Formats: sequence, C-alpha cells, structure tokens
Amino acid sequence: MDGLTGRTVLVTGAGRGIGRAEALYLTACGANVVVNDPGVEIDGRGGDESVAAAVVDEIRARGGRAVADTGSVAEWADARRMVELAVAEFGDLHAVVNNATIEVNKGLERLTEAEFDDVVAVKLKGTFAVSRWAAAYWRGRVDEGVRTDRAIVNTASGSGLLNPLPTQTNYAAANAGVAAMTTVHALELRRMGVRVNCVSPSMVRTRLTDPVPGMDRTPPAGELDPKDPAVVAPLVAYLVSEGCALTGQVLSVRGGSIAVNHGWTSGAQIDKDGELWTVPELADNMAALPLEDPFDRLATALGAALGIRGRDEFEAMVNAQLDKS
Repeated sequence: MDGLTGRTVLVTGAGRGIGRAEALYLTACGANVVVNDPGVEIDGRGGDESVAAAVVDEIRARGGRAVADTGSVAEWADARRMVELAVAEFGDLHAVVNNATIEVNKGLERLTEAEFDDVVAVKLKGTFAVSRWAAAYWRGRVDEGVRTDRAIVNTASGSGLLNPLPTQTNYAAANAGVAAMTTVHALELRRMGVRVNCVSPSMVRTRLTDPVPGMDRTPPAGELDPKDPAVVAPLVAYLVSEGCALTGQVLSVRGGSIAVNHGWTSGAQIDKDGELWTVPELADNMAALPLEDPFDRLATALGAALGIRGRDEFEAMVNAQLDKS
C-alpha cells in the first residue's frame, strides 16, 4: 500500500488480539512497526517480555520490519521511551495506534479503588501519555521545518459509547474518555498536520471477550469470521496511511460494517420561559419525553449476537452475572 510503505507506526498492546492483528497487517503493507506490549495478564498483573518479541519474530519471518518494546503506557517515562525507540530504530515516527487496555469486571459495590485506577491508567491515561509524547516529538519536527502527514488512531469500545455494559464502570468510563480525547486532539493537532481518529471494535474475539456467550462461535471454513481481530486492521491501516483525509472521527467496527458515531447529541426537550420549573411540573412534563431504558438498548444491540431474545431475558442474564462478579 503506497500510503504505508516506509511509514513508522507505534502500536501499543500489540502482543495479542486486535493490536497483534494490526501490527501484522501494517507491516504486510510496508510499514515499520514498534510492537509495544509488556505481556501482562488481562487485569494488568505480571509481565512477559516474550509476548512482544514473538510478534516481532513473526513479522520478521514474513519479511517485515519491527522492534519490540515492553514498557507500560501508564508510565510517563515508558511512554516517552517508546516514542524515542521508534525514532532511533526507524528514523521517524509517523503514526501511533493506541490499543493497550486491561479489564477488571465487577459490580460497582465490589469494585476496588485500585481496580478502577488501574484500568483507567492503562486505557485513558495511557492513550494520553503516548499521544502526548508523540505530539511533543512532532511539534519539534514542525519547529525544525519538517512537516509531513502524521496520525493517531485511538481505540475505544461499544462499552462506553453505544452500549455501556454492567460490571464495566472503569472500562466504560475510560473508553468514553478516549473518544472525547480524540475530538479534542483532532482540533488541537490539525495545525501540525496530525490527524486523530478513533476506532471502536465490537464483538471481536480477544482475551477480554472470550468469556462472553457466543464469542466462541465460528463460521464454516472459508468464510469470513466477523469476530476475528483482523477485521479491525484494514480500517486502522487506512487511518494511518498517508493521504487519508479523515480526522476527528469515531468509527465503530463490527464484522464487515463500519459506522460513524456522533457521540452525545441533543434530543427531545421541554421548555419553560421566564421562571424555574417546579418539581410537580417536571414530573408531568418529563414523563412525556421519549426516554430509553438502557436495558432495552443493550438487548437491541447485543441480544441477537449473543443468542438472547427479549429484554427481560437479557436483564436476567446481566443481573446473574453481577451477582457472581
């Protein structure tokens, strides 16, 4: 792909799942890739340097160019070092794909402070930290008179944007924050020739989604698997390629479908001029607004994909999961 040949891309969380698929696809298109992954468990504990190294070995065996980095995106100094590694190894940094995340699923009353902080640190702060150091490097290049196409692609989730899931207070909040940051950074960095977009994969088979009912179902041999992490990679490759015009967009990916998300939008309203509403007036008027029950939204968005029919059945499943978490 002409828009990717020779470009250097830093992909965080690239040791497994979606990040790995992105790294493999990008290098197959001619990009140089920094494969960042500390090899932690789903909840962020531990670490295994061989995870990133294995992806680099796979890329090099296919004739691609890649280098491993095992720093944590949640650590300020590590985020800086991975940007510096890209420049030292390949001479420049053209794009960042912020994919790293961890997950701890528990009902609100059981979620600990540390479990909230850890997930937000990797997903939200980590996206900020890597983007910040990349932007600082690009600012320096512009000041030196070097201006070229640059890009950031953030990764969010339907949990936090379209259908926040019970047990995911930390994860949903962090992903919603990533989408909000995408818009802010697109506005800020345009002046430096940097585009910023966000992809939001849905129903993709990864370590995080393996426990979800129905995720283990695969199509007959030879047919596209809509849950394969590889379905996200072409869109990410397009967004980081030179010549892509998109910026400030949050795009949902589900199988072969890509949808533009519009975020929070203003809906129906009630109006009263000249004086404050009273509580009884609000009770009468608010009831007339077209309000949506979040369980109805979840059942519509995910029920069929999980083999569940009906709102009540979906709520019962969610409540059972909450009692176990």
